[in-house]
Amino acid sequence: MQGSTYKDLRLKSAEYVASTNCDGNAIGGVSVGEPTELMYEITDVCCQVLPKDKPRYLMGVGTPANIVECISLGVDMFDCVMPTRNGRNGMIFTWEGMMNMRNEKWKNDFTPLDANSDLFADREYTRAYLRHLYVSDEILGPMIGSIHNLHFYLDLVTTARQKILDGTFATWKDEVLPKISRRL
Repeated sequence: MQGSTYKDLRLKSAEYVASTNCDGNAIGGVSVGEPTELMYEITDVCCQVLPKDKPRYLMGVGTPANIVECISLGVDMFDCVMPTRNGRNGMIFTWEGMMNMRNEKWKNDFTPLDANSDLFADREYTRAYLRHLYVSDEILGPMIGSIHNLHFYLDLVTTARQKILDGTFATWKDEVLPKISRRL
């Protein structure tokens, strides 16, 4: 469904899409430059109308915080270039926040990229080494960054699903959003 940021158009589009009885429903056009709060508002409007027993797919979203917030609004599926695009450019997402691996602060940090991860690269490669790869334009840096970010996103949505099943999603969301949203 479409309709830009106009609630009346979004509502009309959502009602029409819901009436078609499709196997799943896609929400498009909310991640092309709109302010984050407006994206959430429009996503909420759409999710209030779309059938709850059919998958709701939010196109092109987004940051880890966007994903957690939109799950809370009722979205089931996402796609986004962010994990790999940002990974190729040195932006690493973690449970503690976002790291720009090109920053000087990582030059002498010989701790693992993410010691809490079960991904080999996260435990075996240091932050200093990954920074070296990025600033030296070694292709291994973007490869590790992309793999790490994809792994993190998968862990994020797997954890969110488990928290939903446990009935603890709202509490978990309040705890995790400030952490994953900050820049380290």
